[in-house]
Amino acid sequence: MAHGDITHIDIPVSDLDRGAAFYSALFGWQIAEVPGYEGYPMWRAPNQISGGGLMLRDGNVTSPRSYVEVDSIDDVLATVEDQGGTVVMPKSSISETSWMATFQDPDGNVIGVYEGATET
Repeated sequence: MAHGDITHIDIPVSDLDRGAAFYSALFGWQIAEVPGYEGYPMWRAPNQISGGGLMLRDGNVTSPRSYVEVDSIDDVLATVEDQGGTVVMPKSSISETSWMATFQDPDGNVIGVYEGATET
Protein backbone atom coordinates (compact mmCIF):
# COMPACT_ATOMS: atom_id res chain seq x y z
CA MET A 1 0.00 0.00 0.00
CA ALA A 2 1.10 3.53 -0.61
CA HIS A 3 1.27 6.57 1.66
CA GLY A 4 -2.28 7.86 2.06
CA ASP A 5 -4.13 4.60 1.34
CA ILE A 6 -6.80 3.46 3.80
CA THR A 7 -5.35 0.26 5.21
CA HIS A 8 -7.56 -0.78 8.12
CA ILE A 9 -10.95 0.04 9.64
CA ASP A 10 -11.96 -0.76 13.21
CA ILE A 11 -15.68 -1.28 13.71
CA PRO A 12 -16.84 -1.05 17.32
CA VAL A 13 -19.66 -3.42 18.29
CA SER A 14 -21.39 -4.26 21.55
CA ASP A 15 -21.28 -8.03 20.88
CA LEU A 16 -18.44 -9.60 18.84
CA ASP A 17 -20.39 -12.68 17.73
CA ARG A 18 -23.45 -10.66 16.67
CA GLY A 19 -21.23 -8.12 14.88
CA ALA A 20 -19.34 -10.85 13.04
CA ALA A 21 -22.59 -12.52 11.95
CA PHE A 22 -24.05 -9.20 10.78
CA TYR A 23 -21.05 -8.09 8.66
CA SER A 24 -20.47 -11.58 7.32
CA ALA A 25 -24.10 -11.78 6.13
CA LEU A 26 -24.08 -8.23 4.81
CA PHE A 27 -20.80 -8.20 2.87
CA GLY A 28 -19.69 -11.84 2.74
CA TRP A 29 -16.64 -11.06 4.88
CA GLN A 30 -14.79 -13.98 6.42
CA ILE A 31 -14.30 -12.88 10.03
CA ALA A 32 -12.06 -14.76 12.43
CA GLU A 33 -9.70 -14.27 15.31
CA VAL A 34 -6.02 -14.35 14.42
CA PRO A 35 -3.50 -15.93 16.82
CA GLY A 36 -2.04 -13.21 19.00
CA TYR A 37 -5.12 -10.97 18.56
CA GLU A 38 -7.70 -12.93 20.56
CA GLY A 39 -10.86 -10.93 21.28
CA TYR A 40 -10.33 -8.87 18.11
CA PRO A 41 -11.84 -10.78 15.16
CA MET A 42 -10.42 -9.51 11.87
CA TRP A 43 -12.01 -9.20 8.46
CA ARG A 44 -10.67 -8.68 4.92
CA ALA A 45 -12.65 -7.22 2.07
CA PRO A 46 -13.14 -9.36 -1.05
CA ASN A 47 -10.51 -7.26 -2.87
CA GLN A 48 -7.98 -8.66 -0.35
CA ILE A 49 -6.53 -5.16 0.04
CA SER A 50 -8.50 -3.45 2.76
CA GLY A 51 -9.61 -4.98 6.02
CA GLY A 52 -10.00 -4.34 9.68
CA GLY A 53 -11.29 -5.69 12.91
CA LEU A 54 -14.28 -5.79 15.18
CA MET A 55 -13.67 -4.41 18.63
CA LEU A 56 -15.85 -4.11 21.67
CA ARG A 57 -17.36 -0.65 21.86
CA ASP A 58 -15.97 1.41 24.72
CA GLY A 59 -15.83 5.05 25.70
CA ASN A 60 -12.77 5.67 23.49
CA VAL A 61 -13.97 4.19 20.21
CA THR A 62 -17.67 4.69 19.56
CA SER A 63 -17.71 4.91 15.75
CA PRO A 64 -15.70 3.25 12.97
CA ARG A 65 -12.09 4.41 12.83
CA SER A 66 -10.02 4.37 9.65
CA TYR A 67 -6.27 3.85 9.62
CA VAL A 68 -4.17 5.40 6.89
CA GLU A 69 -0.89 3.94 5.62
CA VAL A 70 1.99 6.40 6.02
CA ASP A 71 5.68 6.38 5.22
CA SER A 72 6.61 7.82 8.63
CA ILE A 73 4.35 8.07 11.67
CA ASP A 74 6.85 10.41 13.30
CA ASP A 75 6.63 12.86 10.39
CA VAL A 76 2.83 12.66 10.24
CA LEU A 77 2.38 13.27 13.98
CA ALA A 78 4.68 16.30 13.80
CA THR A 79 2.57 17.67 10.93
CA VAL A 80 -0.65 16.94 12.87
CA GLU A 81 0.50 19.20 15.68
CA ASP A 82 1.79 21.88 13.26
CA GLN A 83 -1.65 21.93 11.61
CA GLY A 84 -3.66 22.27 14.83
CA GLY A 85 -4.43 18.62 15.53
CA THR A 86 -3.67 16.62 18.66
CA VAL A 87 -1.89 13.31 19.09
CA VAL A 88 -4.29 10.95 20.91
CA MET A 89 -2.09 7.85 21.05
CA PRO A 90 1.63 8.16 20.25
CA LYS A 91 3.45 5.72 18.00
CA SER A 92 2.99 2.21 19.41
CA SER A 93 4.37 -1.10 18.24
CA ILE A 94 2.05 -3.67 16.69
CA SER A 95 4.87 -6.06 15.74
CA GLU A 96 8.62 -5.84 15.15
CA THR A 97 7.97 -4.24 11.76
CA SER A 98 4.72 -2.29 12.18
CA TRP A 99 3.44 0.62 14.26
CA MET A 100 0.26 2.61 14.78
CA ALA A 101 -0.82 5.91 16.32
CA THR A 102 -3.99 7.99 16.46
CA PHE A 103 -4.63 11.70 16.25
CA GLN A 104 -7.56 14.08 16.46
CA ASP A 105 -8.05 16.62 13.69
CA PRO A 106 -9.13 20.22 14.43
CA ASP A 107 -12.80 19.13 14.03
CA GLY A 108 -12.57 16.35 16.61
CA ASN A 109 -12.33 13.35 14.25
CA VAL A 110 -9.97 10.62 15.44
CA ILE A 111 -7.96 8.95 12.67
CA GLY A 112 -5.37 6.21 12.93
CA VAL A 113 -2.09 5.95 11.06
CA TYR A 114 -0.17 2.78 10.28
CA GLU A 115 3.47 2.31 9.30
CA GLY A 116 4.72 -1.09 8.30
CA ALA A 117 7.56 -2.79 6.54
CA THR A 118 7.16 -3.02 2.77
CA GLU A 119 6.63 -6.54 1.52
CA THR A 120 9.09 -7.72 -1.11
